[in-house]
Amino acid sequence: MGKKAASDGPWFAHSREGQPQSAWQGLAAHLHGVGALARDFADRFGAGEWGALAGLFHDAGKYTEAFQRRLAGDGQRVDHSSAGARLAVDRFKGPGKLLAYCIAGHHAGLPDGRDNDLACLAARLKAALVPEPARTLADSRQAPEAFPFTPALGRTGFQCAFFIRMLYSCLVDADFLDTEAFLDREKHAHRGGYPTLETMRERLTAHLAQFAAKAEPSPVDPWRAKVLGWCLGAAGDAPGLFSLTVPTGGGKTLSSLAFALNHAITHDRKQVIYVIPYTSIIEQNADVFRSAVGPEAVVEHHSNYDPKRRTDKDAAEPAGDEGLGRRHELAAENWDAPLVVTTSVQFFESLFAHRSSRCRKLHNIAKSVVILDEAQMLPPTLLRPCLEALRELSESYGTTVVLCTATQPALTRREGFAFGLEPPREIVADVPGLFAALKRTRVAHLGKLTDDELVKRLREHEQVLCVVNTRAHARRLHGLLGPGAGVFHLSASMCPAHRSEKLAAIRAALKAGQPCRVVSTQLIECGVDVSFPAVYRAEAGVDSVAQAAGRCNREGELAEGVVYVFEAEAAPPAGELRRAAEEGHVVLRAFADPLSPEAVAAYFEALYWRVGPDGLDKKNDRIAGIFAALHAGANTLDFPFRQVAHEFQMIESACEPVIIPWGQAGEAIVRGLEHAEHTGGLARSAQRYTVQVPARVRAALVAAGDVECVQERFYVLRRMSRYDDEEGLSGDAAGVFRGEDWIA
Repeated sequence: MGKKAASDGPWFAHSREGQPQSAWQGLAAHLHGVGALARDFADRFGAGEWGALAGLFHDAGKYTEAFQRRLAGDGQRVDHSSAGARLAVDRFKGPGKLLAYCIAGHHAGLPDGRDNDLACLAARLKAALVPEPARTLADSRQAPEAFPFTPALGRTGFQCAFFIRMLYSCLVDADFLDTEAFLDREKHAHRGGYPTLETMRERLTAHLAQFAAKAEPSPVDPWRAKVLGWCLGAAGDAPGLFSLTVPTGGGKTLSSLAFALNHAITHDRKQVIYVIPYTSIIEQNADVFRSAVGPEAVVEHHSNYDPKRRTDKDAAEPAGDEGLGRRHELAAENWDAPLVVTTSVQFFESLFAHRSSRCRKLHNIAKSVVILDEAQMLPPTLLRPCLEALRELSESYGTTVVLCTATQPALTRREGFAFGLEPPREIVADVPGLFAALKRTRVAHLGKLTDDELVKRLREHEQVLCVVNTRAHARRLHGLLGPGAGVFHLSASMCPAHRSEKLAAIRAALKAGQPCRVVSTQLIECGVDVSFPAVYRAEAGVDSVAQAAGRCNREGELAEGVVYVFEAEAAPPAGELRRAAEEGHVVLRAFADPLSPEAVAAYFEALYWRVGPDGLDKKNDRIAGIFAALHAGANTLDFPFRQVAHEFQMIESACEPVIIPWGQAGEAIVRGLEHAEHTGGLARSAQRYTVQVPARVRAALVAAGDVECVQERFYVLRRMSRYDDEEGLSGDAAGVFRGEDWIA
């Protein structure tokens, strides 16, 4: 008796509740639909046949009576993913194992290759049975072609694992989209509809021309025009790795976008991904992009994103705002948009993730242009895996990467730094000349200052910014300055909506020439467009001092602004911040201009040398390094995907969110969370009213009755006396802060 073929049936992939089988999705249609989509996605990096096979095999386990009964209403769960993984290995051996990771993990996430867990790939393959009807799927199928990358000595393990994750992205996005098109056509209809890159370039060109014709030209405008010209000139260069070294205030935000759009159009790159380190500034940059290329072209993806938030330009748009927000919300799932603005955390953690929701977007990074803003902020303890990912994207996946910063870190290969990148092509033709022309400040080192001495100096300035390393220090200095008009505090103890309001008041005071003394943590340093005649900065890394200097004499209003660097009473927090401050201390004394490109290069070389090669990859009692863990699996193709995802955390913090009912909007969100059955949209909106606190602090606030858990997941501040309109959330009265030096 012959085998029952996959074409026999009926076999179904998805049912529709309450509807007859004639309205269900056939399994063959789903497999071929997913295979076709996955092929298209993987074609971006030369792996179309791999994608097609992953799609064709992924639901082979649904060719069982048990699964068909489940579709008909039997509640028994059925493992339908392991069978396709086993089929791939049986048919294609080694290459099949790479497919097997993707297929086995297309719901539960990429498994570890081999460990003591029954969920690892080895155990699942051993236990899996391939249904007879599914075996016909492999008939006449040839093994996929060779890898779409050139194996590099000493890197093949990392490359294979990276390829698996990219292929996995193609499969899970294809599966989501094919299923969505069948089960939720209304949702599916909201996808797409974006302007072309050519249209965006036309809009940006018009915007830049309008910007150049402004009534009040700035002394730095001619050099900003040069930066733009250099970016446009370099856009025709071959794809690969670039650097854009521009001092703060040099116009790199829109100039880098001009490079990206022109480069993408010239070289058939598919989209632009702008990666920014802080959520506190990402909204500002996204608003700049929306003004330049249109609100419908820009998709934000970060923890504070609220699709209901509108800029003035957005508000003027005709109908469809709700649909636009929905479209952007969906595009954040897979980055299927011409311009994505995201955070470093989202970008890099996705590249090392194992969950389908995080990996789904990855295939759209291939053959794109990635602008890595503030590239110097890559965490030293994860520097090697980050550089390996950027190298692999650039060399094997057609991605152009631009390292964009005022303080280029020493990331190129050299003695003692063997895994550094090949030297990128610098877009700016005259970096020393640009820095000399845009030098608007000088750095003066004051030595050690007590808080009283510091406050006395701050009072001598009508307008001054003081940046310190911890929330506790910012609160203390703000208290010493005393209440009164023109005294401001900024820190992450304030929710983002509150900070935005304070920044608006600060800008208004500066513009009006009114007294304005601001004490802030480092959150003001990256991309916040304010300009003070004098800035004080607690000792920190040279890159942080340079960022603070970017808030001084920003538009060249003065002949020279002054950045005063001082040693605070308390040392910076132990760990990376203290190491950076100590190396910065040396450079500040060794160079006449500690912010020159030469000084910055010396600082980063010293910092990375101090940490040492072993300190530039995650090492603890669980893992010997992320790169090392992947390298170890090269011969057997056993990769610890789950362990790597767990260990690759760019923000190692035990902080937890507390929602603040601040203002009418915050109060309305909290009321909605208390009573809504579906809270997804409200939860996103609540991000702008959230403060992150250490887990022990939140627990103490809950125990004191100050914070209440709503709907078993949202922690809401109930005692608003804990939230000060000047300093934000405080736990001092309950003794839960204990003077803790929180960062930011």
